Amino acid sequence: MRRWNGWGDDENNYPLPAGGEAFLKERIGATKRLKDARLKDVVAAVGKSRLPDHPLIDKDPELRVRHARGQSLPDMLATRSGEIGAVPDGVAQPESAEEVAELLKFAAREKFHVIPYGGGTSVAGHINPEEGDTPVLTVSVARMNQLTDLDPESQIATFGAGTAGPDLEAQLRARGYTLGHFPQSFELSTVGGWVASRSSGQQSLRYGRIEALFAGGRMETPVGTLEIPTFPASSAGPDVREMVMGSEGRMGIITEVKVRVTPLPARESFHVAFLPDWESARACVQAAAQAKIQLSMMRLSNAVETETQLKLAGHESMIALLETYLGARGARKGKCMMTFGLTGSKSQCKAAMRQMRKLMSQYDAVYTGTKLGAKWAENRFRAPYLRESLWEVGYAVDTLETATDWVNVDTLLDSIEHTLREGLREEGEKVHVFTHLSHVYPQGSSIYTTYVFRTAKTYAETYDRWLTLKTAASQAIVDGHGTISHQHGVGVDHAPYLPAEKGTLGMKAIRGLAKLFDPKGVMNPGKLFLPGRR
Repeated sequence: MRRWNGWGDDENNYPLPAGGEAFLKERIGATKRLKDARLKDVVAAVGKSRLPDHPLIDKDPELRVRHARGQSLPDMLATRSGEIGAVPDGVAQPESAEEVAELLKFAAREKFHVIPYGGGTSVAGHINPEEGDTPVLTVSVARMNQLTDLDPESQIATFGAGTAGPDLEAQLRARGYTLGHFPQSFELSTVGGWVASRSSGQQSLRYGRIEALFAGGRMETPVGTLEIPTFPASSAGPDVREMVMGSEGRMGIITEVKVRVTPLPARESFHVAFLPDWESARACVQAAAQAKIQLSMMRLSNAVETETQLKLAGHESMIALLETYLGARGARKGKCMMTFGLTGSKSQCKAAMRQMRKLMSQYDAVYTGTKLGAKWAENRFRAPYLRESLWEVGYAVDTLETATDWVNVDTLLDSIEHTLREGLREEGEKVHVFTHLSHVYPQGSSIYTTYVFRTAKTYAETYDRWLTLKTAASQAIVDGHGTISHQHGVGVDHAPYLPAEKGTLGMKAIRGLAKLFDPKGVMNPGKLFLPGRR
């Protein structure tokens, strides 16, 4: 059964290694966990639905609670405290685009709001109902989860928008193909959600971000159906695909997604090397990106993240041997871990490895083979479960991300980390902060930062700590010329910072599109842009 107040399946866990808690106690202090609310008590407190009856709408209180929140830290605090706030008045689970269209017409006629729901993995408040007098319907597309067509000649596959990552890949692999889109939320997130939030997969160096994979599809809007045809390229005016991507449910509900797929690769392996310091490490990955070496992924952890990962890895005797070996090779204190993937034909992988070996030697990298890389691949979708394990011993953990040009990477990274590290200083609290570059491009890189802090005595105080850190870091991002989001989207949490990136005219254009497709303001209010804000 899926957790109602945390990440993933309640049968799956990522236990904190024995030394992990001691490591965090040393860095930020001892702590105690807060008491969780019980699901039955939260369900019992749910108010009566305000929606009119409809055969597609289910008003069951537990179903409504399970669709009320996403997976952000504030969402987790809300569900675990039992102070869940607004819940939808009903949940619909249509099985076709026609049923979605029917629900949107019903919403416009009866004057209630509609929130699209895919996998519920939002970490920016995309799917949370607003408090207010207007009833809210959450429309889950989870039952629209099938591969409906595969054109092997054009290599275009058509899926229902509610198809989750594992189901999508399983259906493609059975026919010899892959999409290659692997966000960390892969286990639960859906192809429609990837499009709606402009998602990025971990192997985007080979396969591209979702904007490269999204070929076309269908969106039901309050004013009709938008069909997006597939073309390999077009110069026929503005790209309608781009209007849909990142729309976050403000314009309609994506029901069908056509994606560009690739035959399954003959080979795939993941490799790890350690570089002696951040300066050489960052220069190495920048050089690899700008040389366009045919890698499928590249990730660079800074020194604190490298230390943290090794401390939380378990297998203490094996890690001790690794540390001794790296020290003998000149990569001891301050070392940075670089992970990269080789995917493709035998000749492609061999050529890329030759290029990487030559490049790594120029930056004094210590190559350690594929053992650690295989561990990364094995656990790469389990990392969100670590949040649950940290919570059990009293620590809250959150992430934020941005992207910027290479000339600005170090400055922005330092600013974000400093802001977070000092963010609770007035309270006498320490924050453990570390960063990796998760996606690299010839022109720049994403910056993905994790921060861990102690829970306070109450849920409200813990939320205040998060809000202080999140607000300060978000302001540091926009002040430091970074995008407010590289892969998590906007939702509610990032909406105040979007105008700094888009400008007044850009925000008017986005608002104008939303008003065109949704003139009565039915769709997902409060997300992407704030009411009355330019």
